[in-house]
Amino acid sequence: MLYRTAGQFKTSYNADQALFPVKQDAFLLGIILILAWVVFPLTASEFTFQTLLIPILIYALAAMGLNILTGFAGQLSLGTGAFMGVGAYACYKMVTLFPWMNPIVAILLSGVFSAGIGVAFGIPSLRIKGFYLAIATLAAQFFLVWLFEKWAWLYNYNASGAIQVPNLEMFGMFITGPQAASVTEYYIVLFVVSLLTMLCINLTRGNLGRTWKATRDMDIAAELIGINLMKSKLTAFAVSSYVVGVAGALYVFMWKGAAEPNVFDIPLSFQVLFIAIIGGLGSIMGNYLGAILIVGLPVVLNVIAGTQVFEMSGISAILAIALAAAVGFLFWVARNGWGIGAVIGFVVLTLIYGYAQTQGFRIDSALIEHINVMIIGALIIFFLIIEPHGLNQLWRLIREKLIIWPFPH
Repeated sequence: MLYRTAGQFKTSYNADQALFPVKQDAFLLGIILILAWVVFPLTASEFTFQTLLIPILIYALAAMGLNILTGFAGQLSLGTGAFMGVGAYACYKMVTLFPWMNPIVAILLSGVFSAGIGVAFGIPSLRIKGFYLAIATLAAQFFLVWLFEKWAWLYNYNASGAIQVPNLEMFGMFITGPQAASVTEYYIVLFVVSLLTMLCINLTRGNLGRTWKATRDMDIAAELIGINLMKSKLTAFAVSSYVVGVAGALYVFMWKGAAEPNVFDIPLSFQVLFIAIIGGLGSIMGNYLGAILIVGLPVVLNVIAGTQVFEMSGISAILAIALAAAVGFLFWVARNGWGIGAVIGFVVLTLIYGYAQTQGFRIDSALIEHINVMIIGALIIFFLIIEPHGLNQLWRLIREKLIIWPFPH
């Protein structure tokens, strides 16, 4: 009933190709924007900003940049972490060499340097593809991290070898550095992420996006119909690296506050790649869904595991119930009979944990971290089995069911 499309007629090509062909989609986006711009800043705590909201947005932006290259253009890359590092170091050098520069402008300009490096390392894509291109980008990953360590000029000859974010002001308030408020950093991140999301949506829906998709599906056929493969691939590397570089600048300046070269090593590249795959390659919304699962879920599990089940706070209880309901609903959408079993299993595990808590048993924090890794890994495998095309495709199935509900087909 909520997604009923009766009465919504499309009388022109523009209406048929609109960004929101169903009015409920625009309404849902409006609710999300109100939550992001108004509700969360007024209600979220310091812990929520630093562990959930800001990192989810930054990782979603980095995955979006990788998705432009891999999901839309079909070019594999394992050097995302290094390109994030290029953006972070470029932003650091700009704000130290030009103290008068606006920090937001510096963050946006940092992606230009990353785009240039991305195009340089994307040149092999003109001759190789697939696994061989992934190895070439992996070589770029190792080379750039080595450069961050050995080129002392990049970190201003700091004895520790790390870059420290200075306190930068704008409109009379600190927006970066130790003295910046978390809500201010959140608004800056939200503004930049929203801006680049609109840019990526318009690019992927336009002629350039169709060119990337043709190159991804069959590059030989794309070349036969007149598509310039060199331009298509290199623009994909440039746009992808630009977005990833901006995400790297936000990663250091709006979240971490400081960074060493090993922060941008291969584990960061794989984490961003997992977010893009779990969210769904070739989608924009999937990057946010993947970041919520990979980045946000471990924090939620830590909050739940850190409270006694029978004496937990209201928020923890709501999170536990919501998690059980979400798992059951996703199983139901997948058209299998495991939904009830999943919810029952979750409740049984919760009761066992609660009984252990009442008997004086406490779970060590290190064990909780290992359990989190196991749960996240199991969920990744599970979601890929249910829907190999990612959470975005799973949402599409849910949306289609809601549109035709209560009819089965």
